[in-house]
Amino acid sequence: MKSVLVTGGAGFIGSHTCLLLLEQGYNIFVIDSFINSSSRSIKKVLLILKEMGIDAQRKIHLTNGDIKNPSDIEHIFKMSYKLDKKIEAVIHFAGLKSVSDSIIDPISYWENNVVGTINLCKVMEKYNCKNIVFSSSATVYKTESNKLLNEENICEPVNPYGYTKLTIERILKNLHSSKSSNWRIASLRYFNPVGAHHSGFIGEDPLGKANNIYPQITRVAIGKQSRLKIFGSDWPTSDGTGVRDYIHVMDLAEGHLSALNYLIKKKPQFIAINLGTGKGTTVLEFIKIFEKVNKVKVPFSFEDRRPGDNASVIADNSLAKSLLNWHPKRNIEDICKDGWNWQVNNPKGYLN
Repeated sequence: MKSVLVTGGAGFIGSHTCLLLLEQGYNIFVIDSFINSSSRSIKKVLLILKEMGIDAQRKIHLTNGDIKNPSDIEHIFKMSYKLDKKIEAVIHFAGLKSVSDSIIDPISYWENNVVGTINLCKVMEKYNCKNIVFSSSATVYKTESNKLLNEENICEPVNPYGYTKLTIERILKNLHSSKSSNWRIASLRYFNPVGAHHSGFIGEDPLGKANNIYPQITRVAIGKQSRLKIFGSDWPTSDGTGVRDYIHVMDLAEGHLSALNYLIKKKPQFIAINLGTGKGTTVLEFIKIFEKVNKVKVPFSFEDRRPGDNASVIADNSLAKSLLNWHPKRNIEDICKDGWNWQVNNPKGYLN
């Protein structure tokens, strides 16, 4: 396999995955609407590779497009044929991803995430490209305790974002089960992606309001935000704050390549796989580690719980370890160090 389409490839996880794909010699086609990302992330990816002695300029093709528009997707497939770089697989990141925003505006989430994926699958089928690694989420699970979540746990989301991810998984599973199907599909349910590439060249840079905890921590630490809001101090956890499984974005990116390599070597199938560390950290623990590692202070205040949140979300990652031979290599300290390195070197994100 030589050519891969990466939807949402200029985003946080997408850009880090593009880096690894290019490092391994793939041709990649990237489609991104840039509603919550920047094309500069791809330029930075090329700079990292250049420093490694790899000239990947001709191996990447970036298109400003939206998967809500089937013609934008088809344009890329036609381009790949013209360049004699036929797309053989897709890594699908594109979509909206805020739990709170999905509660406020569920229609946008169903349209972007579900309709967009249906458009993508239709074009893939038309061009006989039936290998896809899908960016799913741990929000598909019903969580009732602090036990590790495995792939057989009940899938019953508590917010519209999670429902869109679960719906897409079911569509993909139906595709695999359809008559005479030869789809190879991996749905990667990941937990809390954080951190940045160790170079400090690429990282998380949400446009506008940051919804995830980590960019908020770094923004507070650097003085761009006065304090961090912690939603809930009365969760049934060791210190009353929510427990999450924080996974380094580079471990996550490596998980996507492992899944892609697994799929192309195996018979057609649909698999759902958790990508997490298997270790839980409370919000307060995370803040303390961040402060210690980076010698900074992160002021915070407690707010009411948010609708759609859970007390504890931790992965059972044994299937990923056994099936994909994938293991997370980086710990919370690495996450805090690398993410802070990105923030300090890019105080304005990709606008620097």
